[in-house]
Amino acid sequence: MALNKQQLVSAVSANSGLTKVDAEKAINSTITAISAELASSGSITLIGFGTFSVSNRAARNGKNPQTGATIAIAAKKVAKFKPGKALAESVNIVASAKKAAPAAKAAPKKK
Repeated sequence: MALNKQQLVSAVSANSGLTKVDAEKAINSTITAISAELASSGSITLIGFGTFSVSNRAARNGKNPQTGATIAIAAKKVAKFKPGKALAESVNIVASAKKAAPAAKAAPKKK
């Protein structure tokens, strides 16, 4: 399941005791602060959650999928997110639990 912004506002409101209006203001302020820092090539580290940073992507050649022609792709800056240890572990615990159940039912294939 993926959350959209309004669902995130509702979840923050429910978890924090803030009104939905205040939760939306907090989320918008957080997004604005992160965006402003990344726009100035800075980084944001939220311990246990992760790090937002800016990376330079070098110029390269690519192919137009419709014509097959070679095109030049310009260098640019891209936003990156590296998950923190706690977030990575919590995601892997959930992923491992979901994969473990079907894998136990599958019988090995014989060649």
